Amino acid sequence: MDVDDPSPLVGGGGADPPRIRRLEESVVNRIAAGEVIQRPSSAVKELIENSLDAGASTVSVTVKDGGLKLIQVSDDGHGIRFEDLPILCERHTTSKLSAYEDLQTIKSMGFRGEALASMTYVGHVTVTTITAGQLHGYRVSYKDGVMENEPKPCAAVKGTQIMVENLFYNMVARRKTLQNSNDDYPKIVDFISRFAVHHINVSFSCRKHGANRADVHSASTSSRLDAIRNVYGASVVRDLMEIEVSDNNAGDAVFKMDGYISNANYVAKKITMILFINDRLVDCTSLKRAIEFVYSATLPQASKPFIYMSINLPSEHVDVNIHPTKKEVSLLNQEHIIETIKNTIEEKLRSSNTTRIFQTQAVNPSALIQANTQKEKGTEVKIASGMKSQKTPVSQIVRTDPRDPSGRLHTYWHGQSSNLEKKSDLVSVRNVVRSRRNPKDACDLSSRHELLTEVDSHCHPEVVKNCTYVGLADEVFALIQHNTRLYLVNVVNVSKELMYQQALCRFGNFNAIQLSEPAPLRELLLMALKDDELMGDENDEEKLEIAEVNSDILKENAEMINEYFSIHIDKDGNLTRLPVVLDQYTPDMDRLPEFVLTMGNDVTWDDEKECFRMAAAAIGNFYALHPPILPNPSGSGIQLYKKNKDCMASGEHVDNTDEDDIDQELLAEAETAWSQREWTIQHVLFPSMRLFLKPPKSMATDGTFVQVASLEKLYKIFERC
Repeated sequence: MDVDDPSPLVGGGGADPPRIRRLEESVVNRIAAGEVIQRPSSAVKELIENSLDAGASTVSVTVKDGGLKLIQVSDDGHGIRFEDLPILCERHTTSKLSAYEDLQTIKSMGFRGEALASMTYVGHVTVTTITAGQLHGYRVSYKDGVMENEPKPCAAVKGTQIMVENLFYNMVARRKTLQNSNDDYPKIVDFISRFAVHHINVSFSCRKHGANRADVHSASTSSRLDAIRNVYGASVVRDLMEIEVSDNNAGDAVFKMDGYISNANYVAKKITMILFINDRLVDCTSLKRAIEFVYSATLPQASKPFIYMSINLPSEHVDVNIHPTKKEVSLLNQEHIIETIKNTIEEKLRSSNTTRIFQTQAVNPSALIQANTQKEKGTEVKIASGMKSQKTPVSQIVRTDPRDPSGRLHTYWHGQSSNLEKKSDLVSVRNVVRSRRNPKDACDLSSRHELLTEVDSHCHPEVVKNCTYVGLADEVFALIQHNTRLYLVNVVNVSKELMYQQALCRFGNFNAIQLSEPAPLRELLLMALKDDELMGDENDEEKLEIAEVNSDILKENAEMINEYFSIHIDKDGNLTRLPVVLDQYTPDMDRLPEFVLTMGNDVTWDDEKECFRMAAAAIGNFYALHPPILPNPSGSGIQLYKKNKDCMASGEHVDNTDEDDIDQELLAEAETAWSQREWTIQHVLFPSMRLFLKPPKSMATDGTFVQVASLEKLYKIFERC
């Protein structure tokens, strides 16, 4: 046998040990890639960390098929240099450090230069980037760590967009495992939610490919609680406590921790722990176990806490290079730090555990009577012969629960008695809310009570109280569902009536919106008069005289306006504050001049009741959700934002609109205004409408509410087919 023959010897002589070979570089890279990019959520985490390291203030993520088909991460960071593109996706190429000693003081989240390279070995990667000062960007595709072609010039927005397609296309076993397991998209949403809570100066969004709405949409804010509220909801924030820990006298155990923890009233089936160490999202099993142990003595057995912590230590006290995906770090004096945090949380819970809230469930009287009857008789209740259990007709079963504020579709079944009980419970809660917002001893004026009585005597709230929001039909109308009927609702009319009623209900008890700069009444009135078509024939001197007269009227009644409606006018005739008519809603300030003119010109100041009525109506019209002044850019409306208006003036229609011909700044402003209005209609107007609006009966005949479909009638039509 040849000495170099690798085949083993078989028989009595035994077998030679297998030879050790040097693996090919492509094999090594694919093995390493499978360790760094374990699943689609790992790739998203690495790309988001790269965006944050690039100084991005906006990060947008789009995902298709749980990340297997497509992952697209766009940011507005500093971009990538053209000369760095050839080595961008090679292994161990990075801008974060140059020597091993730099690892001891590293502040960036990435440092190995393996993530992008690993993605090119298990997927198809395309990078589009532009740096400041460049006239155009560059797009280039990568495979197995190298460029597939030369960078091509292209149009690009500030920053970088990285697109990963067909992830794990060459790893059959892993791809099948991920396809057969649960969708990875919830993990991606969870990662982005955690980043959004910590990096409050960065706007994050995440959506499925082709979806109109983002599943995560957080705007930059100055408050950590606002960030938590945007991502996890107001119910979580309500039960959070701020916590701070610092230890500056412990030698090597110097650290500082701040965050929010849930109190004893918080109830959840799964623990939510968001942990950042030196701005790095990590897991710490020992710290998590210690916190769960503390809460186990406070919470019921099935409840878990909500924890957000940001721990800051000297860089030299943290070893970040202990895990392939950087999900874990090693801390100097870790046991002491964990013990200090644990004791602080325990003390905080003990001091805040003076009150507890327990959820109660109303007892069904009919069920209780039936149970007692069975117990006394000791017999089983049987259905009489010939009697059938009542069943809801198919034509009356709807899949939307009208009491579910999020509008999810699911089959439901509710007993008649439980409906009445829950309705009464809900009424009591609403009464408590109203009593808190409108104390009985505030502004107890007979004219105001007469106006409220008029509202109550002409209302017909059945449809509104139990409706479900479906969506916008056009710029003015929205669709709602009530039982088996579908209605068109005039958003402007409904919001105007709601704001009018809220102005009366909160009379004398408004919170205030402070204007960033005082607005002179005289200038506001002149702006309104110039925009008023009815004043087109008046000259400038007459408009100035009208503005002076109305300004004097408002200044004369400034004290009453401020006391009753929280509209503050200073001694110099400047408007400084406006009322909060609806929580979480700010009116369109473009309509402020019209509002000031209406208050000065249309309100009857010498009749108390009419004064209150007209002032509340003016407030209602100002705060109503009118369509934005900028035209809707969707569909053919984008033609209105062309820089070159020649073809529009001649009546020509151009189907293909070049991006360079569009006023992008004005278009972005319009898109923001219309999307914000749509969000406000769904999440602010309609929930408030269900709680507070008492629609007058006239709305059923004046076109505000129009029935467009009935499930029973549809069944009759389709049964004939």
